Amino acid sequence: MTENGLDESIERMIRSSILEIITMKYTSKAKETLVGFDYRAEAELFPARNRKSTRQLIGYRRFAHAADAIRFAIEELPPELFLGTHLEIDEERFDGQGIRRLYESMTYPLIRRGAA
Repeated sequence: MTENGLDESIERMIRSSILEIITMKYTSKAKETLVGFDYRAEAELFPARNRKSTRQLIGYRRFAHAADAIRFAIEELPPELFLGTHLEIDEERFDGQGIRRLYESMTYPLIRRGAA
């Protein structure tokens, strides 16, 4: 018996089920984001500030197409700036992982060159 009064095998099964539900919800949300994503929409890129530098080398940028903003973030931004970067498209925000998912999506319309 556990401190909750449950058999250990039942508690493990419950924890496993909860984890599976959370994972499925997160995965479906990520897929939902990519399905029907408009890479032609306008986008705003907000790079992270470099805390080691007193001046901002790369600041806020606006792009006519989300695909160009995504390409810039992955291929041009230095890795230390990419970490805290976020992208805003049609009032939806994407962090570094979200930007990478959009870049790696099969529907990404541009030719990939490789990360900075």
